Amino acid sequence: MESTRVAIASDGDVTHLRLDRAAKRNALDDATVAELHRFFATPGAVRAVVLDGAGDHFCAGLDLAEHATRTARDVSAHSAGWHDAFDTIQFGRIPVVAVIHGACVGGGFELAAAAHVRVAERSAFFALPEGQRGIFLGGGGSVRLTRLIGTSRVLEMMLTGRRYPADEAERIGAVHYVVDDGAGFAFGMELARKIAQNAAHSNVAILQALPRIADMSHAEGLFAETMTASLMATEDESRERIAAFFEKR
Repeated sequence: MESTRVAIASDGDVTHLRLDRAAKRNALDDATVAELHRFFATPGAVRAVVLDGAGDHFCAGLDLAEHATRTARDVSAHSAGWHDAFDTIQFGRIPVVAVIHGACVGGGFELAAAAHVRVAERSAFFALPEGQRGIFLGGGGSVRLTRLIGTSRVLEMMLTGRRYPADEAERIGAVHYVVDDGAGFAFGMELARKIAQNAAHSNVAILQALPRIADMSHAEGLFAETMTASLMATEDESRERIAAFFEKR
């Protein structure tokens, strides 16, 4: 796939995607989101992805220059495109590790929330300035972020424009790890390589089943868990991995 806004590099089973609009603080325009969508729709023989941003920031959010004169119909189509792209990331078959430094703001936070593991360098900060811009979340944040950190927290961030530094973002559950500045990419690659060693069908089940089970009733969730566990146990690779455990291989 030829790309102009997302740099792509392969390292064994892990693919590195880098938002490549440093001059715009990696603000997301529709073309960038479309490139991400195309990659995750047809990722090929990839076992895990590390996603980060070029320059001083992960992603400063929506490219407002592209948004300024849109009609309500335009905005609706724009949101639908982002929803499709980010759903393809979250509910795909490839685990994604987001490595965040500098700004992770608005749409950038929405993108990070679609990833499965989030690593923040100490320079990272998180904010939802939509209230100050006179707009609303449009990339799925009202669904993903409220599940991630709670509706009350998202509401407060949108009303006040408050910035959360990396340590506080970890405390509220927005990220899983905080590392020193400059150490994020190597740490993210280490995590991605570990994830890539899992059985591929287990990774797919984890990505597909867990978020859906979380939205189910208690009884429905237990049923879905039973069906997923039953299917996983019948895979030849599962049997081989269990045998290897007992044989200490």
